[in-house]
Amino acid sequence: MNPGLKTGDKILFNITAHTPHMIHCVFRLKNKHNTVIIGRKEIRKVVEFPMKIDEIYKTKSRPLSFEIFPPKRDAELENIDETLSVLCELKPDFISVTFGAGGSANRSRTIEIAKKIKNTYGVEPVVHLTCLHYDKDEIDGFANEMIAEGIENVLALRGDRNPNVMEKNDFKHSSDLIEYLKGKYDFGFLGACYPECHPESEDRVSEIRNLKKKVDAGAQVLLSQLFFDNNLFFRFCEDCKIADINVPVVPGVMPVINAAQIKRMVSLCNASFPPRFMRIIERYETNKEALFDAGMSYALSQIIDLLVSDINGIHLYTMNNPVVARRICEGIKNIV
Repeated sequence: MNPGLKTGDKILFNITAHTPHMIHCVFRLKNKHNTVIIGRKEIRKVVEFPMKIDEIYKTKSRPLSFEIFPPKRDAELENIDETLSVLCELKPDFISVTFGAGGSANRSRTIEIAKKIKNTYGVEPVVHLTCLHYDKDEIDGFANEMIAEGIENVLALRGDRNPNVMEKNDFKHSSDLIEYLKGKYDFGFLGACYPECHPESEDRVSEIRNLKKKVDAGAQVLLSQLFFDNNLFFRFCEDCKIADINVPVVPGVMPVINAAQIKRMVSLCNASFPPRFMRIIERYETNKEALFDAGMSYALSQIIDLLVSDINGIHLYTMNNPVVARRICEGIKNIV
């Protein structure tokens, strides 16, 4: 029913609730006699309310998040919209954007994509920020760019050593970066963790001790490196509890769709292959379509096992492949 408008009438609206993706509004018609409700509507947010990472994990029991990486060439930036449009349709709670070592072009691509995620798609971005190859002035420059674009959350990383890029002396560890940024800026901070230890770690004890330093410095959420054996992750979470690491520890899952790629990634992050996983690789590594299907099935079974074990959400390494993300999300839509 259209109540009609007369001179002096006012249309009022109140936001009655909001989620990471929707605003719930009530519209009222007010005149000199009374105020009546004339409609209710859910509006998808295009410009997101700022949400720090700790708020996301406090307001939702098991957040879903994705990781993407910037294309290496500027010309390919236009194609990222196809990936983002599919990923954002799946309503993740945030999307993280990786950040490699050295170069202003790399920085610009990362922040440009993060800005697009927030302003065009209404999803909270998380910017990866490495520190080994940057000094304090450069880090301040990145921080101010993020603030100017309304980017609230940083995944603080040391960064991989690269013989072709000079290391600076201001930051030796990601905990140094978090401590420095926290003293000057109001970001939400995430950190990385390694269920099977960082490749440079001396042992398990030193790994957990350094992770505790990272949390004490200000990391509010920990995202794990990829792994393929859930029992190793569960054991790692128990070690974290014993060490009084009480922030959410979120498992990172990478579906196997390319044998060469996954072996390269595992060599960098120290993840091991369980026997069941190895049988998939050995059986289907020369059959692209079969490996894709078998790899997706393995990842889904891994995620379902994690979800029924009451973990703190899922972080999916998408490899910029929206088909992977859609298949996973369709498989867990009634579970997560």
